[in-house]
Amino acid sequence: MQFKGSENFRHNQPERLGVLVTNLGTPDAPTPSALRRYLGEFLWDPRVVEVPRPLWWLILHGVILRIRPSRSAKAYAGVWQPEGSPLMTHTADQASAISEELKARYGDNVVVGFAMRYGNPSVASALDEMQRQGVRKLLVLPLYPQYSASTSASTFDAIAQDFAKRRWLPDFRFISHYHDFPPYIEAMAELIEAHWVEHGRKQKLMLSYHGVPKKYLTKGDPYHCECHKTSRLLAERLGLAKDEYMTTFQSRFGREEWLKPYTDETLKSLPGQGVKSVDVFCPGFSSDCLETVEEIDEENREYFMESGGEAFNYVTALNATQGHIDALVALIEQNIEGWQIPQNNPEHLAERQVLADAQQAAVYPHETAKL
Repeated sequence: MQFKGSENFRHNQPERLGVLVTNLGTPDAPTPSALRRYLGEFLWDPRVVEVPRPLWWLILHGVILRIRPSRSAKAYAGVWQPEGSPLMTHTADQASAISEELKARYGDNVVVGFAMRYGNPSVASALDEMQRQGVRKLLVLPLYPQYSASTSASTFDAIAQDFAKRRWLPDFRFISHYHDFPPYIEAMAELIEAHWVEHGRKQKLMLSYHGVPKKYLTKGDPYHCECHKTSRLLAERLGLAKDEYMTTFQSRFGREEWLKPYTDETLKSLPGQGVKSVDVFCPGFSSDCLETVEEIDEENREYFMESGGEAFNYVTALNATQGHIDALVALIEQNIEGWQIPQNNPEHLAERQVLADAQQAAVYPHETAKL
């Protein structure tokens, strides 16, 4: 087996600490062909769909990828921006803002990149770029506050699969969740409070998270518990009583039971219970995307209003707001604690190269002569 090495490697290459920010992914374009490629990669991941592979291959290729790409392409077309999908633009903005903050503190000795678990930029391409920049210590930050095997663990799988092909591995740390990280809770609270100042506060605050099949919970996945803890901490910070907020789950797929209560069914029922106005916020989504812009702010808004609701306010995701960036930088700094930040002064690099050349010439004189 041939392992990936570093092209044009030199011992005097500056060594850096790298931070790789990742998110779920997005198609390259709002077209059926692009959605087919993206969904084929996403839905084939055994972390996402835990069904025996032969059976799932038949369902995926025989039914889903023949029907769903066209439907999804229409939905993506409705939210697409000149720069790409909302998830892509917000994640790029977040990585850029984090990079600026860390550069101000550590100079060029820390580099920040971003990747998508599915689609582009891929994890492999991002790690290639990190290696080219001399990253010898790597922190990976998946932007999933609440851990699930279908998200955080899947990202770890992608990193591990890539590392298995590389000759030189960096020191490595991985942030699997941050659902109760105080700066994250504070950033959300400040965002919601600012929304209330501008738009007024509604009767109920709905905290809607992406759903997963109920069987994941019964098998030990902590996602459900972490979502509820996030909701509780956020409500406490906002000073809300138990009857002033609720936790729901959206975006279910297929016929099996998913985590309840379902966001759409709850919104349809609230007006009949006397709740005529709601604020909806999605704590599990670090960036606005199809599931927040189209599913929540359009589709679920319609469900609520058609059922007798009078006011529906969607509170945007944290995106690249300063509070969110501050929280993520604090999380990064907490997780790189104890790692010495590389210092790349010219004198040190030159000395290191001289020593390396001398050692190689002594041990492998014939190879050195070829350089």
